Amino acid sequence: MWKDLALYIIDNSSPNDKVIEIGAGKFLEVSSYIKDCSKINLIVTDIKPFQDWIIKEDIFNPNLELYDDVKIIYSIRPPMELHQALMDLAIRVNATLIIKPLTGDSINTRQKMKLTNYKKTSFYIYE
Repeated sequence: MWKDLALYIIDNSSPNDKVIEIGAGKFLEVSSYIKDCSKINLIVTDIKPFQDWIIKEDIFNPNLELYDDVKIIYSIRPPMELHQALMDLAIRVNATLIIKPLTGDSINTRQKMKLTNYKKTSFYIYE
């Protein structure tokens, strides 16, 4: 399932496209697969990074320079209170937003997101 989300991101990006994961936490399977299998310029962020290569970022007060020319912003299992902040940021920087919620969770945004099924996974997308 996680590999399929990484494959969707890879399949919908070109080499050197900038893709940003927000709120990585300690779950790095998707970002690791993207890094290992593509030439995408992947940036991984979290409010409390646990690795030195993860960038400290607060989406309620984003460093907009980080998002220059970003194509895709994605977040895996973000708390519902972050959904609208993710959407606001994606709209502000003109990026596609992908949210993979916890199973059974709905999306908490004012804008409609499309439920997308890709191989063995599903997620919400806003383009």
